[in-house]
Amino acid sequence: MTVSCPPPSTSEPSREEQARALCLRLLTARSRTRAELSGHLAKRGYPDDVSNRVLDRLAAVGLIDDVDFAQQWVSSRRAKAGKSKRALAAELHTKGVDNDVITAVLAGIDAGAERERAEELIRTKLRRETLGEDDTRVTRRLVALLARRGYSQSVACEVVFAELAAERERRRV
Repeated sequence: MTVSCPPPSTSEPSREEQARALCLRLLTARSRTRAELSGHLAKRGYPDDVSNRVLDRLAAVGLIDDVDFAQQWVSSRRAKAGKSKRALAAELHTKGVDNDVITAVLAGIDAGAERERAEELIRTKLRRETLGEDDTRVTRRLVALLARRGYSQSVACEVVFAELAAERERRRV
């Protein structure tokens, strides 16, 4: 008995269709930058020409927009995590956002707004702290909290000292 191979199927998806499906699956979870999607495609072994065609098509229909991604990222990370401009710029850079886009998106955040956000973070944390005679432990923890969020040491120290003094005064009254 002779076994013959079936004829090649014309319904098998092409590499381009597979790449598009992968990108759409990734975009379902959250929006992503072109660089992120390109990295995923490269990791899966898709050729550059296929990746570029798929990514160009997704950009043309509006599914990939690095400017919109950067604006959403900055808005979300400032509101929820209290990140500074410096930390946001670093995060966007690791996501593959162009430096010009990063500069344009972060231009709306001035030093005053950044300091206000740092003060909000510290006030929130201070409500739960027990203050005593020596607050070096509390001070160190609060400065470290701001440093992890990308605030400079000078801003972190100024904000923590000012908010600690205000909290002591508030608790006295």
